[in-house]
Amino acid sequence: MKNSIIKIGILLSVLLMFTMPAFSQEEETQEKFNSRELIIEHLGDAYDWHITTINGHHVSVYLPVIVYSKTTGWHVFMSSKFHEEESYENFYIAKEGEYAGKIVEKVGNEEVRPFDISITKNVCSLLINCLLLVIIILYVSSYYKKKSMEAPTGFRGIMEMLISSIYDGVIKENIGKDADRYAPYLLTVFFFIFLSNLMGLIPIFPGGANLTGNIAVTFTLALCTFLAVNLFGNKEYWKEILWPDVPLWMKPLMALIEIFGIFTKPFTLMIRLFANIMAGHSIMLGMTCIIFLTASISMAVCSTMSAVAVFFMIFMNCLELLVAFIQAYVFTMLSSIFIGLSRVEHENEH
Repeated sequence: MKNSIIKIGILLSVLLMFTMPAFSQEEETQEKFNSRELIIEHLGDAYDWHITTINGHHVSVYLPVIVYSKTTGWHVFMSSKFHEEESYENFYIAKEGEYAGKIVEKVGNEEVRPFDISITKNVCSLLINCLLLVIIILYVSSYYKKKSMEAPTGFRGIMEMLISSIYDGVIKENIGKDADRYAPYLLTVFFFIFLSNLMGLIPIFPGGANLTGNIAVTFTLALCTFLAVNLFGNKEYWKEILWPDVPLWMKPLMALIEIFGIFTKPFTLMIRLFANIMAGHSIMLGMTCIIFLTASISMAVCSTMSAVAVFFMIFMNCLELLVAFIQAYVFTMLSSIFIGLSRVEHENEH
């Protein structure tokens, strides 16, 4: 496996050494390469799913635009309309300003943001990942409907091992007797994050979307854990928050700190997942940009830096595979710990 990875890296490096200088000279005559715009474009959301560019023609999957204007009501059309003309039905995508990259409409001399529930790239990726997750779980569970005494093999065997390790080593270990109550949610969260992270590493459609690197997605996942902890917390949990077992004069201060901790716990879940996935994608895109940024200097510099960038990208891809699992594992583990703390029971002292 190690030798095959090295061979692939050497092959890609040799190809880049011969192809990148010629390509860079052509690009230099057209326009200056802007790495910042490239990284932001790939990390951000969009109203279409760009696949590739052939002879200057963009090949994209165009998605539905659904907006509501206070003046003209509901509008539903495909995002391809924005590529055919600059604006459609008085709507267009803002190129700069507060609403850059978002759909706006012109009302007088002002740009107004309509109520937007469009199917964007991240939303489409979310639907695809959820569908894939449902298919995988149904495929795995179909084996157990046969009531076979033999252990599953292949993909089903791997999934059984992974589910058992997460349930026994994380969920049951941290929650205890209430593990079965929360296992469906926590297992769903783990496999959704893990699958979304893996799909984000695939460079072609339907992969490549920065789903778990979107703050709205991680906020929603953290909010679900927040509700699971605080809506179903027992009396002992709320007693330790509102009336902790400390001297009377310290109770108000400790209660204030504990109430503050209710919100900081899900906040750390949200930021940790978002920041790690965003950072990983940014590093890989930055490595790619090195090839293009050095292309206009000289053939020797470009060839050397291209080889270095390719080897680093191979290393980062392998590392991102590990990070994809670790981030899903950490989110599930911390959620299990927070839920377990909300279900703790006071032991009577004899």
